[in-house]
Amino acid sequence: MDSYTDGEALLKGLDEKLPDVLLLDIQLPGKSGGELAPLLVKKYPELKILALTNFDSSLHVQNMLRRGVLGYLLKTTDKVTLVQAIETVYSGGLFLQPYMKEKMEKAGLRIKREVSTKSNLTQREKEILQCIVNGDSSQEIAEKLFLSTRTVDNYRFNILLKMDAKNIAVLVRKALEMGLVE
Repeated sequence: MDSYTDGEALLKGLDEKLPDVLLLDIQLPGKSGGELAPLLVKKYPELKILALTNFDSSLHVQNMLRRGVLGYLLKTTDKVTLVQAIETVYSGGLFLQPYMKEKMEKAGLRIKREVSTKSNLTQREKEILQCIVNGDSSQEIAEKLFLSTRTVDNYRFNILLKMDAKNIAVLVRKALEMGLVE
């Protein structure tokens, strides 16, 4: 496991070797984790980020989730919880400790994954999402992208799951709101 002492070292290190899950300290010298997260999400869309910090604040959690992290943990977290968080984030899930979720709900803050959804969609899923927004059927998408209709249907299903949309109308609305499509 590699360790970096500041934001610049992290950026250089990731160019050489990309981890499956990055434990990102919010208080890195130079560039903070809050500054780095959106840059990393954009540069490495497949990178899963778990924020690790001393800040026990629902506002910090919300801020980091908006910037693309998939999890938020305190540095005092026990090893079992840390492993659970890493496994959850690695599989593309969102991880917050139960008390932190409650704290956010009490503060009236919603847990959103909009930025992280952007980063979780593969390039092919983004292409298919654009076709869906354009009104193309699965058959039309299959023909355009040289895929089978069944493969397109699988992509549609996965996109609906990742975007947390119960139908195509909701999916299109969310995609437009989030700026994922034109």
